[in-house]
Amino acid sequence: MTSGSRRRSIAFFIVFGVCLTAAALFLNISWVIVNWREAALLILGVLVFPLIITGVVLNTIFLVREIRRNEQHDAFIHAVTHELKTPVASMRLYLQTLQSRPIDDAKRQEFYQVMVEDTERLQGTIEQVLRAGRMGAKIRHTSRTPVDLAAVVQDCVALARTRHHLPDHALTYRETLMPGSTPHVLADEDELKAVVSNLVDNAVKYSGAQVQVTVELEQPERTQATLRVRDHGVGISAGELKRIFKRFYRIPGAVAIRVKGTGLGLFIVQSLTMRYGGKVFAESDGPGRGSTFTVQLPLLSQPPQ
Repeated sequence: MTSGSRRRSIAFFIVFGVCLTAAALFLNISWVIVNWREAALLILGVLVFPLIITGVVLNTIFLVREIRRNEQHDAFIHAVTHELKTPVASMRLYLQTLQSRPIDDAKRQEFYQVMVEDTERLQGTIEQVLRAGRMGAKIRHTSRTPVDLAAVVQDCVALARTRHHLPDHALTYRETLMPGSTPHVLADEDELKAVVSNLVDNAVKYSGAQVQVTVELEQPERTQATLRVRDHGVGISAGELKRIFKRFYRIPGAVAIRVKGTGLGLFIVQSLTMRYGGKVFAESDGPGRGSTFTVQLPLLSQPPQ
C-alpha cells in the first residue's frame, strides 16, 4: 500500500468514526428529549447503539494498527537509508584517501579489505530488502533441490565467524544426527542459507560485547531436523516474542538504537520456514537473559541418489 492510499484510508476511517460518534450522541439525546416512554425509539436505540459502539471500537483498532504500521514503515525507511549510506560513505572515504595521497602497500591492502566488507554489507542489505519484497508476492516459483542442511549450517557459521571477526569459542556449532544419515531439505539453497544466516547474525548482533552463541542441529527423527540458535544477550520480553516475526518490527528501546538493522530478518526467516512446511519460534526468560530461536524443518525421507 502506498503512502497516499494509506493516508486516504486513515482519513476515511477518521471521518467514519466521527460520524458514528455523532450518530450515537444523536440517538441518546433524542431518547432523552422525546421521552423514555417512546417504546419505538427505545427499541431502536437498544438495537442500533451496540452496533455503533462496535463500529467505533473496530474503527479505533484499525487506526491504532495503521499508526503502528506507519511508524514501523518510517523506522524501516530510516534503517535502510542508514544501512545503505554508511558503507557507501565509508568506501568513498577510502577511495578518496587512495586517490589523494600515496599509501604504502600494507595500508592499501587494509583499505581494500574494509571496502570489500562494506560492499558485502551493502549487498546483504539489498538482498534482504529484495527477498522481503518477494515474500509478499502471491506466486513465487523457486527451484527446489535436495539441500544438505548440515553443510548449509556449517557454511553459515563459518561465514559469521569471518564476518564478525569472532574466535571459535565465541560461536560454537555442534550437531546430533542419526547414525549414517545426512539431513536433506527440499529447498532453494540460497533461501535456506538466508534462514540460518539471519538467525546467527541476529544472535551475534544482540549478544553485546561478550558474544557467546551456540548453534545446534539435531535430528530427533529421520524426517525432521531441529536447528537452535542460542545466545546470552539482551533477551526478549514475553510481550515481544510473537511480534518480532512481523515485517519491519524491531524491539523498541535503547537496544534497537544500538543495534542497526532493517527489521526484515526474522520476517524472512518465518516466511521461508513456513514455505518449506516448517515452523519457527523464539524463547527467552526475559530482558538480559538471552534468547533461543528454534527452527523445525521436514526432511526428505529418502536421501538423494
